[in-house]
Amino acid sequence: MTTTTPTPTPTPTAPAPPSARWLPVRDAVTMFGRQLRHVLRYPELTVIVLMIPVVFLLLFVFVFGGTLGAGLGPTAAAGVSGRSDYLRYVLPGILLMTIASISQGTCTSVTMDMTQGIIDRFRTLSISPGAVLSGHALAATVQSLGSMAVVLGLGVAIGFRPSAGPVGWLLVLALLTAVSFAIAWVSVACGLLARTVESSSNYTTPLVLLPFLGSGFVPTESMPTALAWFARYQPFTPIMDTLRGLLLGTPVAPSSAWLAVGWCLVLTLVGWFGARRVYARPRRA
Repeated sequence: MTTTTPTPTPTPTAPAPPSARWLPVRDAVTMFGRQLRHVLRYPELTVIVLMIPVVFLLLFVFVFGGTLGAGLGPTAAAGVSGRSDYLRYVLPGILLMTIASISQGTCTSVTMDMTQGIIDRFRTLSISPGAVLSGHALAATVQSLGSMAVVLGLGVAIGFRPSAGPVGWLLVLALLTAVSFAIAWVSVACGLLARTVESSSNYTTPLVLLPFLGSGFVPTESMPTALAWFARYQPFTPIMDTLRGLLLGTPVAPSSAWLAVGWCLVLTLVGWFGARRVYARPRRA
């Protein structure tokens, strides 16, 4: 009589516990808290980078605003004709400059982590590889939003009177958050590329200049042909035009709105993929 050995039933692989799936999120929140503590512990760093847009706001409104406002008055694109009206025109550009200024501090902070050995310590721990980068990006986003609230409050104090309704303000907040998040990831990538802390802030300096080379301070139609072409198609111009329309309650061109959203998405993806790629490769001394 022959006997057959029963075939063992393969044991199914147990799925990962729900808590393990959220470990990358938990790690990113932990690193986000670390960066926020740094910001709160050293508030002078935020004040230093915030002084740039504040000084430019006061300079352009009270020193150049009367002349520039009068010069922009006849143009249909600007719709302004005085110092107070020029403030309405220039504030969106100052808000974008605020984000760019914060990016310089973020870039320096990332480079400090990369050069002072803390990243090597993090690599030995059981944490998500992208958590450190996400913490920097999220903290920079919150820092940018807080700094823009200060600049916007200063604008209101010196005469800015927005006409946006509740929906308009929600859209303004959403767009500013998207831009801040996108520029934060770009600054994280730049901080990883920088070799020294001293040179790190130079990597994001072009971002501070983009509002000048766009519609932030004067309409693009007033520029020479070649510069006007660049100003019209660079990332910050549709974002500033959309913000201006939302804040003032004026019609926003659909092309500007879609370009603003598209540029935010493109900059986020470029910064995120670039940062992950640079972070993963060995760092040369």
